[in-house]
Amino acid sequence: MKAGARPVIFFLALGFFLFFAPAALAGPPFLTDDPEPVEYGHYEFYVFSTLDRGQDGTTLQTPAFEFNAGVASNTQFHVVIPFTLSLPKDGPSAYGLGDIEAGIKYRFIQESANSPQVGTFPMIELPSGSASRGLGNGRVWEKVPVWLQKSFGPWTTYGGGGYAINHAPGSRNYLFGGWLLQRDFSGRLTLGGEVFAQGATVEEGQGTAILNFGGYYNFTEGMSLLFSAGHSVLGERHMAGYLALYWTGPFRAGGR
Repeated sequence: MKAGARPVIFFLALGFFLFFAPAALAGPPFLTDDPEPVEYGHYEFYVFSTLDRGQDGTTLQTPAFEFNAGVASNTQFHVVIPFTLSLPKDGPSAYGLGDIEAGIKYRFIQESANSPQVGTFPMIELPSGSASRGLGNGRVWEKVPVWLQKSFGPWTTYGGGGYAINHAPGSRNYLFGGWLLQRDFSGRLTLGGEVFAQGATVEEGQGTAILNFGGYYNFTEGMSLLFSAGHSVLGERHMAGYLALYWTGPFRAGGR
């Protein structure tokens, strides 16, 4: 197969899946996200680690911290502060602060009996990590997606996609998207799987499509363990993993 044909084929495959997929899951611990913001007056806090093992080396975020807050009706503030370990195949390893992520999730269509909820979740990545040491991008870059979600009893499906804008040297803009299906098996355990794809992120690179499986276990109403693992099935080879502890609740005990 010619190299130039591969991105076309994998995006056609993704488009077919996105159009005909019956259901999906979103957000941590998955790569696909969802349109549902944190409830107004509530927060989410994650302590997590991620793994991305590719052809050129391995990158870990450990520890990393995510904070989400419901700052208005249908509106969520989001920030991630990661510490990054870079283990390139050729070159020295490095560890330190990575690029900080910030964004706003806004749901503009509510879910009904016959239609999904829809929202957007634009983010910016701030160049707080050292690009020369492999810990950051070196410039501000942005992601602008649209996500949708629908629930059917114990099943939930969501997905969508967007566009990333990155003008750092050697980088390129790219499309990304995914779809996920999850099921609640009890009040404590939820499991799901997704397909997620994105175009080449660097010059001379390839796009990739990943199958990813995971879920979460609720210790209490406000504390959970999240986990996922996946591997590429098309394009550039990647192995991905995610593990987190998660807390949620109102900002003020007993109130909203």
